[in-house]
Amino acid sequence: MALLERHDTGPVAHLTMAAPERLNALSDEMLAALSEQITALSTDRTIRAVVLSGTGKAFCAGHDLKQMQAGRQAEDGGKAYFADLFARCSKVMTGLRALPQPVIAQVHGIATAAGCQLVASCDMAVAASGTRFGVNGVNIGLFCSTPMVALSRNIPTKQAFEMLTTGRFVDAEEARQLGLINRVVPPDALAAETQALANTVADKLGAAVKIGKLAFYEQASLPLDEAYAYAGAVMVENMLWRDTNEGIAAFLEKRAPGWSQ
Repeated sequence: MALLERHDTGPVAHLTMAAPERLNALSDEMLAALSEQITALSTDRTIRAVVLSGTGKAFCAGHDLKQMQAGRQAEDGGKAYFADLFARCSKVMTGLRALPQPVIAQVHGIATAAGCQLVASCDMAVAASGTRFGVNGVNIGLFCSTPMVALSRNIPTKQAFEMLTTGRFVDAEEARQLGLINRVVPPDALAAETQALANTVADKLGAAVKIGKLAFYEQASLPLDEAYAYAGAVMVENMLWRDTNEGIAAFLEKRAPGWSQ
């Protein structure tokens, strides 16, 4: 069985981490598999939404600590390996953000350390009730500095800092209230609810969602005036498309749009 399985349901791609015996840890091999699929999806015009999930008891328990300890055996004590590992992990996280398609995390069990980072790096997340989230590396003497980057861009500063410095876990409902996830659903409804959200996104004009996702993150880092100028230019480009003209005309004429893509 593949370490990362992919199956497509129409325009929705499902990526499933399939290493349940290791709680879907982000091992060297899992990071490579995720990177490969991100590259493939980045140019796949047939896919309009992506769902990322895990098998077994957990969504993802973070980095593979056994592999990390093995890396210490190098002459430099693991310095080069650790630098490369965190660079590769960061590339996966930013790659999810850079995908033209919205990515939805389908979360259950636990999402800890880099697993919580993975959830925070997705555009949306649906979690089963009972799921627990944490950036708990501090409990073993390793501050979750790279997970902090994604987490602190999802939830308020003081709550992120508390989680990072205490190792405290939050449950799914608190994670929703903080803004880490979008919704909490019963475990037996998790797959169906996530698929429904993905289908809703995939039903929109793909080009509009693509340009909108890029603009969403780009404007967030700009001062207010620059953000409006940037977003205005994006809307001008969007308005000039044939399919946007068709979509507006169809709305005014109370009919389904005849989009070309």
